[in-house]
Amino acid sequence: MVKEGKVQAVKDLKDKIEESQILILTEYRGLSVSELNELRKILRGGSAEFKVIKNTVIQRAVADLELTELKELLAGPTGIAFGFKDVVAAAKIVVDFSKAHEHLKIKGAVLEKRFSKETEIKALAELPSREVLIAQVVLGIAAPLRGLQTVLSGPMRSLVYALEAVRKTRG
Repeated sequence: MVKEGKVQAVKDLKDKIEESQILILTEYRGLSVSELNELRKILRGGSAEFKVIKNTVIQRAVADLELTELKELLAGPTGIAFGFKDVVAAAKIVVDFSKAHEHLKIKGAVLEKRFSKETEIKALAELPSREVLIAQVVLGIAAPLRGLQTVLSGPMRSLVYALEAVRKTRG
């Protein structure tokens, strides 16, 4: 690579790292090109992407991030899944793909500028999606309100039943 090309590749990678919320480092040795393209296609649907990047370019791009653990993982071919919006969705896609394709191995990740191990990424992938979590919070907030409404409508309901009983006896 020409020096200018390397400098541009490092700059592009730094920009991607700053833009993304999660980086999942993988070893893809043994995957076919069609399998890598399948992973890329699935990740694009989850607002993420997968890039194969030379380890020296990664080292130069993360030099300012002070992630020494990350540098230890840069042995062998490295592919990075960048998650831009939903970290759980990106983690789920990569973990599920690695379960279906034994050659894809998760080395580790960077989540919010902090190094995470493979076990943490797998635990993150087991969380419900963002939409499900939001729905659970909304239901948690709405349940006490429904209970309050039921309690407050009790006396009114009792009055209606009493008036109906009086109406039946008189008429």
